[in-house]
Amino acid sequence: MYKLILITLLTTFLSANNPKPYAVLGDVIYDNLSKIESLKQLDTYKLYENDIDEYVKEVSDAKKQGFSLEKSSTSKERKEYLNKLRKLSKTNDYFLRSINSQYKESMKNSDYELFSEIINSKLIDTEANKKEIIDYYYKNKEFINSEGVIDNFLKEDARLKALKEAQKKYYKTKKQLEAEKIKRIRENDKTQQKKLEAELQNDLNKKKEEIRKTQKRELSN
Repeated sequence: MYKLILITLLTTFLSANNPKPYAVLGDVIYDNLSKIESLKQLDTYKLYENDIDEYVKEVSDAKKQGFSLEKSSTSKERKEYLNKLRKLSKTNDYFLRSINSQYKESMKNSDYELFSEIINSKLIDTEANKKEIIDYYYKNKEFINSEGVIDNFLKEDARLKALKEAQKKYYKTKKQLEAEKIKRIRENDKTQQKKLEAELQNDLNKKKEEIRKTQKRELSN
């Protein structure tokens, strides 16, 4: 729950630094820009370095235009801006499809370095692919650098495991305490029962003694 709130606040903060016109379309483009720019660090995308630089420039120009529209704009200017966002959105989607394709290829080709770079690029949904990432890591852990996303996953899983163990221990302790309480109640009930039986027997013995005394006096008369 805390993690979800943190992500929501972070998303809200980042979006607040983006132009408001057509924000539903623009926010995705602007928020992904730094991630797409980081693709230049991957050998696979060295050939696309100029294309990425051009895209970064176009997005930066569009962002300036979007902010200017907040002050004043004509319907023609807003339409031009919207068309620009639609074009940029297609490029953004292309890079996302490309990186997801490279992610699959890296596993298929046992390109462990590329695999690590991609999952740490923040351009793929690592949470949605968590099981696949962890399974692939365990199968090839001697070749894969776990720094980053994988380490975070392992720490999170260890924390959850420790929490479950603590909960199991607490539940077991609670059950033991309840069992001990029931045992004490039963033992107390047995003690009270014995005490009651002893008192009844004592009363019965007294009555028998009184009856014998009465019979003895009657016979002596």
